[in-house]
Amino acid sequence: MINVKGRWALVTGAARGIGYGASLCLAKQGCNLILQGRTAQHCEKVLAEVKALGVEAYTVGAEFSDPAQVEKMLKEIDALGVDVDIVLNNAGIQIAYRTDYLTTPISDYVDSFQINTIAPMMIVYHFLPLMEKRGFGRIVNTTSGIRLEPEQAGYSASKAALDKVTMDIASKYNGTDVCINLTDPGWCRTDLGGPKAPNAPESSIPGVVVGAFIDDKRSGRNFAASDFYGLSLEEAVAKAESEIPVYTGTIGL
Repeated sequence: MINVKGRWALVTGAARGIGYGASLCLAKQGCNLILQGRTAQHCEKVLAEVKALGVEAYTVGAEFSDPAQVEKMLKEIDALGVDVDIVLNNAGIQIAYRTDYLTTPISDYVDSFQINTIAPMMIVYHFLPLMEKRGFGRIVNTTSGIRLEPEQAGYSASKAALDKVTMDIASKYNGTDVCINLTDPGWCRTDLGGPKAPNAPESSIPGVVVGAFIDDKRSGRNFAASDFYGLSLEEAVAKAESEIPVYTGTIGL
């Protein structure tokens, strides 16, 4: 398990839900944070809480439906002059639940892909060369376990696309100290998951952060939070390294 104390992590969707919990978990391990929300002001609460834990932190704002705002955010992060060693791409959107799924509008796909696939990959493509140059990095993209629900076509398709591009690029880095993996937080009671979800947001820890702490130079895995329920962070990392297989492309995600 790597020591993240003094390193810098970018957490998207940090203002609430899964990203909020992940930010606090990293801060408790001494990791400095760049906290992204739709506006920087949305992250003021989590900013105060992580600073109270003794780490450095900044907030950045970007609406991920707008590629220009994502690009502006990346330039703002570069201007901080810190090395971003960890990226947790948590931010996402579930556009709608279409009971009459045969009338699903095109905009569901367009908006979902921009926020859930394109924006996180813009972030990956920006930081990955820098990580490769330094010889260290951890990228964790958040996926979804939704299957067989055409009512959520835009969302599920955008997450399936993120799965595909994440695993494809991960294959190029497997065996290096730049580790790229997925995490599935499960169906949690967040703004995205809704009030009927069976799991509390806290249940996603440590599963959603375990990819930031692995130390086995393996990329291309899906760390489902349900595999780590009730475990300490140290126990979760040990399980992730010993039991979660690398995706080989022979079965669907």
